[in-house]
Amino acid sequence: MHALLNVAVMAARRAGAVLIRNLVKLEKLKVEKKGRNDYVSEADRAAERAVIDVIQKHYPEHAILAEESGATGEADSDTVWIIDPLDGTTNYLHGFPVFAVSIGVQVNGRMSHGVVYDPLRQELFTATRGAGAQLDEHKIRVSGRQELEHALIGTGFPFRQADSALEPYLGMLGKVVKHTAGVRRPGAAALDLCYVAAGRLDGFWETGLAPWDLAAGSLIIREAGGIVSGLDGSEGFMDAGHILCGTPKIYSGLAKLCAGEIKAILRKP
Repeated sequence: MHALLNVAVMAARRAGAVLIRNLVKLEKLKVEKKGRNDYVSEADRAAERAVIDVIQKHYPEHAILAEESGATGEADSDTVWIIDPLDGTTNYLHGFPVFAVSIGVQVNGRMSHGVVYDPLRQELFTATRGAGAQLDEHKIRVSGRQELEHALIGTGFPFRQADSALEPYLGMLGKVVKHTAGVRRPGAAALDLCYVAAGRLDGFWETGLAPWDLAAGSLIIREAGGIVSGLDGSEGFMDAGHILCGTPKIYSGLAKLCAGEIKAILRKP
């Protein structure tokens, strides 16, 4: 295992332990509202501190971009750690058992390592550029499904853009429901991406995401043989915040099926 990936795994496990400890006292956690349908708890912050402490112990000169504390460290560093200490905060605060820690490592502007850790199931998804993707150190690949009608698709509701993006999103959702085997919305994008990589889902799309939602999972999908892009097919999904991914055939099928709705979504401010 690459040294950077090894540290990311240690940090993710440390954060996961923090989340599990706090899970038994949800009613006592301090929770703040950051925006529409967007919350942060003291568990998020404690998990993020745990991740950053591990990283800075090993690589104090590296830069960090974290959901709660923003950008820290050396601004001119070639290595940037992109951290979501608790992906699926709303799930977590309701005791809904779908959430994860996500850590991506960007080297010279390219995603090079990724870890997504589900502390409840103790499932560890990892990838290093050019070395494949793993679940608990066993190699994973995207599914072999090629027909949309047999595909299971994941998505996430545009809860931060409900006024502007909801109508075209619902149009897309309606088409996908009609032309696939089913649609799932678990509520933690980092895990959804890993489920595509592991063949549990055949495709996924969502809008209104942040870089820390996408960094690790997007690399894990690519290393598992999947395709990842923005809804418009571009490489700029980390900045744009919208994503479409899946097996090569399912990705292509989704893009063609929902081309009109995708254009409408992208036109919205």
